[in-house]
This record gives sequence, structure tokens and C-alpha cells, in this order.
Amino acid sequence: MTAPVTARATAAGQGDPARSPVRLPGDADDNSIAREPLWHAYGEGADHPEPPPWTWAETPPPDSHVPPPPPRGAGHRTALPPGATAYLSARPYPATRHPRPADGATALAHALTTAFAPLRREPENPYNEHRPYASPRCLFPVHAFVDGGAADAPWRLLEPTRHALTGTPDRTPPSRIALTGRYSAIPAAYQWFRGSLVAIELGMVLRALTLGLELFDVPAALTLPGADSDTLLRELDLGNTWEWSLPWQLDLTERLPAPATPAVPESPVPGGDPALTDVVRVNRRQRYPSTAGNGPTAARLTTAVPAGLPASAAAPDWAELLWQRHSGRMPRGLHGMDSSARHPALPADVLRTALAWLAVPPPHPALAAAFDAVRVSAVVQHVEGYEDGVYRARDGRAELVRADPAAPAALEEHYGYGVSPVNGCGVANAPVTVFFSVRPRELFARFGPAGWGAAQHACGWAVHGLCLSAAASGLFARPVRAFKEIPTQGVIGLGTDETIVLSAVVGVPRSTGGALLDLRT
Repeated sequence: MTAPVTARATAAGQGDPARSPVRLPGDADDNSIAREPLWHAYGEGADHPEPPPWTWAETPPPDSHVPPPPPRGAGHRTALPPGATAYLSARPYPATRHPRPADGATALAHALTTAFAPLRREPENPYNEHRPYASPRCLFPVHAFVDGGAADAPWRLLEPTRHALTGTPDRTPPSRIALTGRYSAIPAAYQWFRGSLVAIELGMVLRALTLGLELFDVPAALTLPGADSDTLLRELDLGNTWEWSLPWQLDLTERLPAPATPAVPESPVPGGDPALTDVVRVNRRQRYPSTAGNGPTAARLTTAVPAGLPASAAAPDWAELLWQRHSGRMPRGLHGMDSSARHPALPADVLRTALAWLAVPPPHPALAAAFDAVRVSAVVQHVEGYEDGVYRARDGRAELVRADPAAPAALEEHYGYGVSPVNGCGVANAPVTVFFSVRPRELFARFGPAGWGAAQHACGWAVHGLCLSAAASGLFARPVRAFKEIPTQGVIGLGTDETIVLSAVVGVPRSTGGALLDLRT
């Protein structure tokens, strides 16, 4: 049950449920999953959106979910060459300019391994395996495909756990990568929020892949979904296209615009899952306009890494940085995370480095513009040179909004997974907790239907940078959506028309003594 909001939290009407445009009856009012479609409807123009009928539908518990098998899992497999970890181990962090492998195909394979391949299994962790980026319940719904290079060559599926490309090989070097998220990989209990989880993870994957391509000097250009993206989705040969989001395309070589193809009606989502039907409807509307009249605009990938970073004692090289990234650990199969309460004040460089990573814009102008509409807030404690309290991140700086040593404890009070016999919670002790928020009405006014997804992609991009920054500082960063929104709005000073897209708890890890099984190649 949502805790009562303190007088401090409701100052100026912030965090006041009576003034929120998004309301649910009773105890459900702070269910972030149920609030999500209402915020979307509010952004579209509904002043007092009604909960959709599926809000109260019975769904299987998340732990009973069995993910679908990999798409096109059978067929010829081409193993990715080993050696990416050895290469990254010889490359000091934070420098990104290194000699690439002489073979361009090997460079691309190593970049894919760096972005997607499993790093380790943790036997004491309830969820496995662990890749270079975070994913809820280690579900990893976003998949990558690599084309055969030739115009008529089939796409091949990247299977990270097998370190292989599955599909008919072609002698022509690959020229494109496609990224798409599978909604059915996420438990039905997440309902409409499945769309948001896929959109956020696409942003995280974009930064992980941008980093991999950057470290191996593989240039690429990103094209976001446009009017002809349904054609690309069919080309991937995934069967039920309704399971998948509109794909992103990364071109590795210059390509002429593809000729227009006639539209083909998409098969509907099977009955019994109206929330997913609406997720697909919303996704199909999130298309980006063309500025050239011949397809969506492509943008060169720039950099995933801020300039001027200090060296790291925790991660002297890139292989170690990726290995050190984690979301917080608990012993003996317990859930959640724990942050040490007994530690010296963290150096100011820890927060400055995090702010620098957060300030790097996504590589596509549409995503960068959407990120400009995102407000980044942080609750900070025990960091040298920074007063305990609430801050706003602007242009790589932290500006104090309110001194408040009690803010971290208030956040833990409003976190959905508190300390219990089966769950750890390190929010009250975390030195930094970051929130990404938007005003949905403003997003739709500025960017149309694509703005909703663009902001989620941009937040995913930013939070993965925060995770890498934490690893470089010897900390963990846990992306979450478990804060109760209305009281949390008050703690961090958000408006009642502002929704929290994503949060991340940055904590000081405690040793659990558990094994870490190295899966790297």
C-alpha cells in the first residue's frame, strides 16, 4: 500500500494524487505498470484518461512465464571468432581509439560479441545469464540480425549464447544490422508495459552496440522506423510479426534507398491479450518522418563515451569495465540489491563522471531531440563536494534543487520491493539514485506519436551509460521502474503532469561470496 505523502513531499502540489491527471482507484493508484497506458493517453490529449479494461484482467504470475524459443533457431550456424576479450583486455579504458583488427569481418564479429555476448553466470543469482547491458529478469527481448551483404541475401539471427550467426551464410560482407524487440519474451503480467520495456531496452542496446562498433572502428549509420519498416520486418522472416517491434536498421556501408513495396496487412494478435494488441498498435504509429522524401533519415553513429574521462582503478581496460558492470547482488539466491551503509564519502569524480556519461546524446537527431525533453534528477548523499539532497542534471553538471538528507530514506519508503526475508533493498544507502522523467503532453506536442518511444529509447541509452560509469567507479547501477510514482514525484520535486520513465539505483556493492562463472571468449 502506498505510504502517506509527507508535507515536504507535497509542497507546491507536487506528489499530490488529487492533482494528478492520471488516476487509478484505490491501492492501484501507484501501480506503475497500470499507470503507463494512462500516461500515453494523457499525452495524446485525454485530460482524464480511463483505465483500459485489461487493467483488472487476471494474468499468470511472472515467474511462471516461459520465454519463446529463439526465432529461426534451427539452421546453419556460423561461429563468431573468439578473441574479443583478449583484444579489449589490451585496450586501456577510457580511450576508444585503437587499431582495429586487420580483417573487417572479424572486427564486426568482435563488435557484436562486445555488445551482446554473455559475460558470466552467477549461480546465486535468481536470474541469468548476464550480458554487457542490463535487462529485466535477464529476458533480453531485443534481438539483432545481420544481413548477408548482397541485395537478395537472407538475414541471419545473432544468437549471443551460442556466439553464432544462424542462417544461410553469404560470401559478401554484411552491410546491415537490424534490431527489433520481441514482446512475447516478456511475461503477460507486464501487460501494456511490455512495449515500454522493449523501447527502453532498444536504447540500452543501441549504446552497447555503438560502443562495440566504436571500439573496433566499424562505422555505421542508424535509420529509425519509417513508412517502409514493415517491409524490413517481413524480410527478417520472423513468422508472427505482431510479436515484434518495428525494426531499427544500422547500415555498415553506403546504400541506395530501397524501392517502395506495397503494404501487406499484418496478422492480428491472437485473442485473449488485448493489452498486447494495443502495444502493437502504438508501436506501429511510432514512425519517424523523412527529410529527404526517399525514406527515413540515417544518422552516423558518433560516440557512446564522453571525452575527458579519468582513468579507473576498478577497470583499467575495456574488458574489465564490461565485466564489472552489474545491477547489484544478493547472497543465497535472494532477490534485489544491497548497498553498503559503511563506506567513506565517495570522491566527487564519481558523480562528475556519471554526469558526463549522462550528457552524451543518442546518435540520431530524433532521439537526441527527445532526450532534450527528458528531465534528469538525482538524489545524492555521501559524495565529496555535494550537499546531500535533490539535484537536476544539466549539461554535465548537477544543480542543487533542495538540500534534504532524508530524501534517500524517503525513496526507499516508496520503493516497491522493500527489505523482506527474500529481498534486499539498498535504496536508502545508495549514494546516487537517478530519475528520468518527461511531460507526456509536451512530448506529443513536439514530436507526435514517435515522441513517446523516442524518449524511452533515449532514457535507455542514458541509463546504460550510467551503468558503465558506475562500473568504472567500482559501483553497481540497477535500472528500475519500481518506485511508487506519486509520492516519488514529491520527493524529487516533479510536477503532477510528469511521469517517471526510468530510474537507476547506484550503490556500493557488498561481497556475497558467490561464484562468477566466466563465459567470455
